[in-house]
Amino acid sequence: MLQRTQSVYLLLAAANALVLIFVFHLWVTDNGTAVFAKDELPYFAAFLVSGALSLVTIFLYKNRKLQFVLGRLNIILNFFLLGFFVYLSLNLSGETIVSEKGIGMLLPIISIVFLALANKAIKKDEDLVKSVDRLR
Repeated sequence: MLQRTQSVYLLLAAANALVLIFVFHLWVTDNGTAVFAKDELPYFAAFLVSGALSLVTIFLYKNRKLQFVLGRLNIILNFFLLGFFVYLSLNLSGETIVSEKGIGMLLPIISIVFLALANKAIKKDEDLVKSVDRLR
């Protein structure tokens, strides 16, 4: 069922991972060029996998346990992506690559919030189904 609350959250997480990476830059180099996720293959692949995982999770509404596990897996992937961004922006010395951080580095945080809300709604549905099964 695509009209469920978690489907909306998962769709927002997928849109965040698949669309907003082309809108917001990750950082600006020291010579003034904006670097988007599509310019760096590992980050682009991680965003694509995150978005695809969110879209796949939407259509697994009949198997809520697998949907919940895939949501957790997607959250872990976004934490790794966020960790890479933090490492890149804090561990480099001087003005080697990153001169100015962009809002694109915060996109994994937005995805994590939407995925956590979706997992909360999936857990709520699972608890509701379990309570109805006890009544039978």
